[in-house]
Amino acid sequence: MGLDSYLKKKIYVGANYDHRKITGKITIKQDGRPINVNFKRVSEITEDVGYWRKANHIHKWFVDNCQDGEDDCREAYVSKDQLIELLETCKKVMKTKPTKITKKSKKVDVTVKGETDETAEDLLPTQSGFFFGGTEIGDYYYETIKDTIEIIEPLLKELSDVDSVYYQSSW
Repeated sequence: MGLDSYLKKKIYVGANYDHRKITGKITIKQDGRPINVNFKRVSEITEDVGYWRKANHIHKWFVDNCQDGEDDCREAYVSKDQLIELLETCKKVMKTKPTKITKKSKKVDVTVKGETDETAEDLLPTQSGFFFGGTEIGDYYYETIKDTIEIIEPLLKELSDVDSVYYQSSW
């Protein structure tokens, strides 16, 4: 139980409309046995392109920017511009990540400020909630930021004019 978040890419096919003149065939097998799909009934194909577990700061960003502040677990459309904005925000946050330097002689950890005057909490604040995970800015926070960059960068490169992206959470 807890906060799970999903990013889906929907590809409009429209093979169910003759005027679109879509041709093709879908071949799917499970354990070597075919799963029958009538291509002429396919209107869209959905791909799971992103998943986060208890990344409440990423969830908060989508709620604030794509769901008009309504945290209701519904599917919400995410524009390409919004994906670019989230990617840029994540990259800025990564520049705030402190680095640790260990002095060998004294074995003391010294935390060095990141490359920007903005803080991670200012750029991508956390959100508490029922089983939403921790709200501290630490290793897990930065790990999910890195994961988000790794999800969005390739997704942006592959999007076409027949693709739509949607965010949804459950908790």
